[in-house]
Amino acid sequence: MTTPAALPLLERRRIEANVLVPLIRAMQAEFGAERVNEVVARSIREIARAQGAADRERMGVSSLADVSVRLRQGPLAEGSLIVEVVEETPARFGFNVTRCRFKEMYEEMGAGDLGFLLSCNRDFAYFAGLAPDIGFSRTQTLMEGAPVCDFSYGG
Repeated sequence: MTTPAALPLLERRRIEANVLVPLIRAMQAEFGAERVNEVVARSIREIARAQGAADRERMGVSSLADVSVRLRQGPLAEGSLIVEVVEETPARFGFNVTRCRFKEMYEEMGAGDLGFLLSCNRDFAYFAGLAPDIGFSRTQTLMEGAPVCDFSYGG
């Protein structure tokens, strides 16, 4: 039997979205989009932080080199994100996402407006759980209309 963690991240997000999108839409209609989105965003960040901490323990992530390996063996290796590495030194690892299949998936589902909430919203919290002593920044995303997502890890 395949465990959820064994599935590619894009497929896990697709399964989640098939349940969450109709639920979020129903709650938005009943209670208002702004309040529902706030609650959903907070809940997803809490889940993401716990998942990051669990991955840190399971994979023994304790350095920037470990983070780079985790990213290269996970989401970057799966092809869900097409990236261009822009910086790779012992102190920093940075890449730009030039194509995001998560964005494409949400748009195909008619949920492009929820893509940031359900996926990009996780990034800072997940990374805080995964590597709390390593800096992380991202100033823009494809989901929000930018030309790239700019991920930077380290110093």
